[in-house]
Amino acid sequence: MCDVPFFPIFPICFQCGTDQNPCRCKVLGPTLGFCVTIVAAIVCYPASIFCGCCLTQTGKDMLGYPVTLNQKVNEVIPI
Repeated sequence: MCDVPFFPIFPICFQCGTDQNPCRCKVLGPTLGFCVTIVAAIVCYPASIFCGCCLTQTGKDMLGYPVTLNQKVNEVIPI
């Protein structure tokens, strides 16, 4: 085993130029949105491919759901 310590990498996303708060920058909403998107993609992409639903509209909606979820989470949190 190598002696390299484990460093957890946590992404931080910034969105500037928004009018949802006085300082016009958002950090918490985009960061949580990104993390939720990654988790949703890990679940939705294999599920849609495994089920063979890629050719139906439901399968296509399932493949696009992580992006839709990111937008919803980002807009809910104004910070």
